[in-house]
Amino acid sequence: MSFSLEQHGITGPEVFRNLSPGSLYEEAIRHEPGTSISDTGCLIAYSGEKTGRSPKDKRIVQNAQSAADVWWGPVNFPLDETTFCINRERAIDYLNTRSRLYCVDAFAGWDEQHRLRVRVICARPYHALFMHNMLIRPTAEELAQFGVPDLVIYNSGAFPANRYTTGMTSRTSVDLSIERGEVVLLGTEYAGEMKKAVFTYMNYMLPSRGVLSMHCSATCDRESGRSSVLFGLSGTGKTTLSADPGRYLVGDDEHGWSDDGIFNIEGGCYAKAVYLTRESEPEIFDALRFGAVLENVVFDEAMHHVDFNNTSITENTRGAYPIEYMRNARVPCTAGHPHDVIFLTCDAFGVLPPVARLTPEQAMYYFISGYTARVAGTEMGIREPEAVFSPCFGGPFLVQHPAVYARLLADKVRRHDAAVWLVNTGWSGGGYGRGTRMPLSITRAVINQIHSGALRHAPVVTDPVLGLATVVECEGVPSAMLQPVQCWPDAAACQTAAADLAGRFQENFRQYAHQVPAEVSAAGPPGAVLS
Repeated sequence: MSFSLEQHGITGPEVFRNLSPGSLYEEAIRHEPGTSISDTGCLIAYSGEKTGRSPKDKRIVQNAQSAADVWWGPVNFPLDETTFCINRERAIDYLNTRSRLYCVDAFAGWDEQHRLRVRVICARPYHALFMHNMLIRPTAEELAQFGVPDLVIYNSGAFPANRYTTGMTSRTSVDLSIERGEVVLLGTEYAGEMKKAVFTYMNYMLPSRGVLSMHCSATCDRESGRSSVLFGLSGTGKTTLSADPGRYLVGDDEHGWSDDGIFNIEGGCYAKAVYLTRESEPEIFDALRFGAVLENVVFDEAMHHVDFNNTSITENTRGAYPIEYMRNARVPCTAGHPHDVIFLTCDAFGVLPPVARLTPEQAMYYFISGYTARVAGTEMGIREPEAVFSPCFGGPFLVQHPAVYARLLADKVRRHDAAVWLVNTGWSGGGYGRGTRMPLSITRAVINQIHSGALRHAPVVTDPVLGLATVVECEGVPSAMLQPVQCWPDAAACQTAAADLAGRFQENFRQYAHQVPAEVSAAGPPGAVLS
């Protein structure tokens, strides 16, 4: 049945609203050249020139109503209202030139008190199926009563921005107007921009309601119902460790923590597919079936078998699928207050312990820091380990100042007696090139002991250089591995490397010190070296 989008300025094309996956498959095969179907039933689609997000092209309208609450700077570039309207008009004009459009009306947020009604208007069936998977799919009754959306995404990604328009720096523009509740996409067909646009909007909206928005995965104990959240940047093991068959999966990427507990913001998962095998990630591998979208993968044209090791298009190959495709998914995707908050970091300098317990002040410090490290092979031009700090483990998606989210985290940790842990999934016995990567079995043992509650009362020693309460007894982990200085061949070299990392923390945190209490700034690594 045709659907009207006249209220959005769209009058010409035929509009198809909330088509089923099967119908979107048909639309894609008929109207999107190059689209295909894998031997496991996934829709294979290509995003064109852009195979990842374009963070430098993201803009937020600078409006008097919200400007004081936005963290302006390298993450959030300001855009004036007039330029937004020009880009919006350009996007709508493009959509009106299409013969067929696709509308997805769905929800963000499993907690109905904080649920967002999202409308996606796009010209590609691939984009419609992607958001059908990533948002929370409404029932027929909910769709009939959907009403006016809270957020509208105009996806005209196949049409470029005008580089000569004020404020534009390229042919790509990702624009958010908080007051209008609108997102405009120009010059990028990468589907992940839509998903992260919703999360960015939620990162503004939820904290104003006293809800902590979190870039994290979340799991729940099958028996006790206790939940935990795992923060971590790319390469730290967040997705792998949350796909635990012994626990329920609440979600793999975006969550809120309200007065009632935690809830997933999304209705699906967006997993990395590079080098994927059934042996390494059985739950994710088996979720890539009919209804799922595979992006930018290479496949055998005779058998349609996907070669996940082929990165000739991009290393950022991904699969998007409904969360119920995961065998251990907890639906509805909500759980009680976290018993444990886990910060995953891949420390390539080899000086962080496998596990340390943090005070609430340290939790704020390390949350704002959002530390991990890049090593050679992860990005071009990197020869030595490089410290990376992404505030709140999700800097590109923050709207308000990191201190806002950190204060909410500390308040909820105290109120609900959650333990906060720093877990190193990186190097042990030396830094990158000298030590060895922490075995997954060791990290799993640490996480299991955290979830069991055993580490809450485990003995600790305070590291004099980093100031961390290092756990020194953990079942399944050799005692020598628990204190980095004991497994380095040269203790003095370990202390020097630790002091170097402490200095990097201190230097990074200076930009936030004026926004947090003095005790939070003091909770970082002291940086002293043992004599």
